[in-house]
Amino acid sequence: MLLAVLTISDRCSRGEMQDTAGPAVVNLLKKHWPAAMIQTALVSDEEEQIVSRLKQWHSLDAALILTTGGTGLGPRDRTPEATRRVINREAPGLAEAMRAQGATKTQYAWLSRGVAGLRDNTLIINLPGSRRGAEDSLSAILALVKHGLETVAGSDKHP
Repeated sequence: MLLAVLTISDRCSRGEMQDTAGPAVVNLLKKHWPAAMIQTALVSDEEEQIVSRLKQWHSLDAALILTTGGTGLGPRDRTPEATRRVINREAPGLAEAMRAQGATKTQYAWLSRGVAGLRDNTLIINLPGSRRGAEDSLSAILALVKHGLETVAGSDKHP
């Protein structure tokens, strides 16, 4: 199974800041899918770069693509727009669950514009750009993601 993590950050892409969210997400994935192949990439907050990378991983049959960063209200935060250009169907409950869980720790979680959805059989989920926000958000939905991936792969079992 191919899993992918895309960090979206102008500052990290310019070398002004170290990416901590992407590696934290990779560590969580390794714990829950130890046999999976995990690819990573880092791009700036450029919508076309985001779209291109998401489509590239989809073409490689990635089961899951997680993005970190670019989900806020800043003028260059374009991850949700790029993701919507790529997905065929939204899975709004995943984004809602992440925001609800995040809001138990900080009210600013409600400002996240992250989305989740499918492009064919690839599940794409936007996570916040901070290490803690990305870890907390992914942890909040891991069971849902596991079941969602099984369902996309054809399983009709329900927990």
